[in-house]
Amino acid sequence: MKKLAALLVLTAVALPTMSQNFVGAQIDSRVGVQSLTLNPALGTLSRANLDINLIGGSAFAGSDYLSINLSDLDDVLEGLSFDDDVVTNPQPDNNFFGNVDILGPSVLMRLNARSMVSLTTRARGFFNLNNIDGDFYELVANSETGMVDFTAEMEDLSGIAHVWGEIGLGYSRVLVERANHSFSGGANLKLLLGAGGVFGNTPQLSADYNSSSNLLSTLGTLDYGYSLGFDSDDVNFSEVQPGFAVDLGFIYELKGNTEGYDYKLRAGVSVLDIGSVQYHDGYRVNYDMSATISGDEFVEKDFQEVLEDNYTGTERPFEGTLGLPTSLQIFLDYGIGHRFYVSAQAGIALSKDGEIPVSRVINTATITPRMEMRWLSVYSPISYRQYDSTASWGLGVRIGPVLIGSGSILTNAISKKSRTADVYAAIKLPIYGKDKFD
Repeated sequence: MKKLAALLVLTAVALPTMSQNFVGAQIDSRVGVQSLTLNPALGTLSRANLDINLIGGSAFAGSDYLSINLSDLDDVLEGLSFDDDVVTNPQPDNNFFGNVDILGPSVLMRLNARSMVSLTTRARGFFNLNNIDGDFYELVANSETGMVDFTAEMEDLSGIAHVWGEIGLGYSRVLVERANHSFSGGANLKLLLGAGGVFGNTPQLSADYNSSSNLLSTLGTLDYGYSLGFDSDDVNFSEVQPGFAVDLGFIYELKGNTEGYDYKLRAGVSVLDIGSVQYHDGYRVNYDMSATISGDEFVEKDFQEVLEDNYTGTERPFEGTLGLPTSLQIFLDYGIGHRFYVSAQAGIALSKDGEIPVSRVINTATITPRMEMRWLSVYSPISYRQYDSTASWGLGVRIGPVLIGSGSILTNAISKKSRTADVYAAIKLPIYGKDKFD
């Protein structure tokens, strides 16, 4: 376990992975349970009387260190070895990020014309690595090719990997309803089942590498902690730690006054993942990084073994919390005409590094035109994502009980400059009510 702690934090072995879930599909009035991952109040506005999600998942990953295309996506998710064709962009403060969200058996059910109730199950994993020097990362993660001279001054280097489950009970209701507008609210209370996590940080870490002598000199400290028994190669929920979280959301709807569509505008705001998991019986290690070592140390050993063999560490118990990726979500959804809509969405990370280690979403802005019918919807989101210099263009469809798509697949297919990639899919059983617009 110890060797995996530092490895996850400092060498970007990312979990595969707005919120960054089901990009482009969440605002669909017929997508059901998936809409709750954006705003719990969207349940009330669902056109399904009953929506049963059998299984679904959404994954998102990226980095400003390298460019992504579909041919090398497997190497990105592996995190440790890149072939010679991968275009890298080493900077003094590179960032890696990813998340995976498995939406298990879940149900959204209408109670009456004004209210809905939901029961959801999820398994989630988040990874963040911020402000790591790209040349240092390449030497540590891929020492056989990372043989260039460099001097690095890394400030506020931090990383976290966290895996947890959720059981959510949600309720949404139309709070105000008039002839031309309505106002709805919703909440989702979530019992958290923490599977474990690792985290690390350093206020300043200096590194100097000389390729001629193959020596790496470092100066500073490295502090990391991990929950007992956490193993990224075999993450399980056999010994979970409890926690609590809540999602809150509100939506204003301006109803249409034509026969072509039922609403002219929807505007929503939500705060997701307010909460944390409390862990016990973990460990925290502080390493004095003042030493000079051979670059060959990274060839046969993982990072933890390098630390144990070359640096002095002080170990102490860890009992504390790991915070969730709290975010602010805002959207506008405009009805162009019968079956055609366009939405604008922004996701802003609210969680910040501090005394409590936290996961974070990346900031995003997305515009999504869509065609929406009872048994068919088509989405084509265009996203601007933090750390990515190019826009991400994707495509998604809902065909009967099947939902599948990606917020970046078109960009990944035609461009070698994209720095993020995502994909989602779900199988569901929707039961729609009477709908005069179909």
